[in-house]
Amino acid sequence: MKRLIALFIAATLALAGCGATDETAPVSDDVITLRIANSEEYIDEGGWYADETIELADGQKIRGVDSLVSDYEKWYQEKYGKRVRVLYSTYGTNEDLYNQMTLGNSFDLVCPSEYMIMKLMREKKLEPLSREFYDTDHRYNYYAKGISPYIYRRMEALTEGSEPLTDYAAGYMWGTLGTVYNPAVVSDEDASSYGIYLNRKYRKRITIKDSVRDTYFAGLAIEKEKELAAADPDYATILNDTSQTTVDKVQDIITDMRENAYSMETDTAKQDLVTRKADASLQWSGDGVFSMDQAEEDGLDLCYAVPEEGSNLWFDGWVMLKNGINGDKDKKQAAEAFINYISKPDSVVRNMYYIGYTSAITGGDDDTVFEYLEYTYGSDDDDAVDYDVSYLFDDRPGSHVLRTDRAQLKRQLYAQYPTEDVLARCAVMKCFSDEANRRISQMWTNVRCYRFPWER
Repeated sequence: MKRLIALFIAATLALAGCGATDETAPVSDDVITLRIANSEEYIDEGGWYADETIELADGQKIRGVDSLVSDYEKWYQEKYGKRVRVLYSTYGTNEDLYNQMTLGNSFDLVCPSEYMIMKLMREKKLEPLSREFYDTDHRYNYYAKGISPYIYRRMEALTEGSEPLTDYAAGYMWGTLGTVYNPAVVSDEDASSYGIYLNRKYRKRITIKDSVRDTYFAGLAIEKEKELAAADPDYATILNDTSQTTVDKVQDIITDMRENAYSMETDTAKQDLVTRKADASLQWSGDGVFSMDQAEEDGLDLCYAVPEEGSNLWFDGWVMLKNGINGDKDKKQAAEAFINYISKPDSVVRNMYYIGYTSAITGGDDDTVFEYLEYTYGSDDDDAVDYDVSYLFDDRPGSHVLRTDRAQLKRQLYAQYPTEDVLARCAVMKCFSDEANRRISQMWTNVRCYRFPWER
């Protein structure tokens, strides 16, 4: 994942080109047209330099020459004997995707976050995954054979009505919400609590998210600190509280957080940390990895902390849209085949290297993903320590233990693969009711748009 800024910009431009696909171009009747929409910069677009080739211990070499999308088109024709043409486009946020759909844009396969998936389930807009998709005896069903059993269980526990998320969604990437910080300036103790965002010691040296759900989550954790510190707290209930009383209290907390922050942002903090304009930042784990990688190239070691109060465990997943698939069996099969192709262990490695996030796929009986972890984070140094990720890879304790540098206990490895006890105190922020969304939206408007005394 470590690459020069120039390559990162080139990748962004390449994706922008993907978003501009000419959907009016004529398509032969024997070609399956698959319209896919995904977040920006969220899939391997190829173009790797030769020296970026990943050489694993088993001799396997992995390199993204072409994009995964174009590689899928070639793979599909080779394996299924039919041609598929992918019309790939991108969007900025879940809300951008939903707005595009509302305005009439039609897609077959999209990759929103868990709360948006639940909203689309509620509105009956999703096509269920086929029974065959989960058949592990099928040769090309890489998703069913490779999904992390732990991640699958956490996804299956999310329901809309009586239906589990897994009936409609295939996990793509996942992560936590945490704090990226400069340990030379910020103590580990301070970074381990959301209270850092109210701490005047770091006034104008921290950043928070210009994202209502993420910043609400942090403010909510501060408001519910005592409840979360109690024995065996119900994280899922506490960290999904949207009552009017709670929202009002959180509004005051976020207002104080905003006053204390250097900025509210969605993307700039990654560079603000590297350029040392900020010493700590509320970040998604994947962006945290990017920040740590870039800072490391400049000789600055940053760390990542998941607050002790609890954290947001989030998932992004692939879902098929009912009005796009529209009963077309060939299109549905091609959409599920795309999910399976990017769930191939070598495709998973390419994606994780390229975008820095953590895949929901661990590989099942295929050790490629774990070997990639050893390639990236393994160490034979005398002071190396054991890092157990067995709970994510299978249900056999001690089956996947990595020897790594002690520093990685607070750095990239920890951000990408937190320990089991950390995820035990993480909750998925669910899809709120319409009434709750109105309350929170008004709260956010009050925080973002009204002028405060210190701004006059």
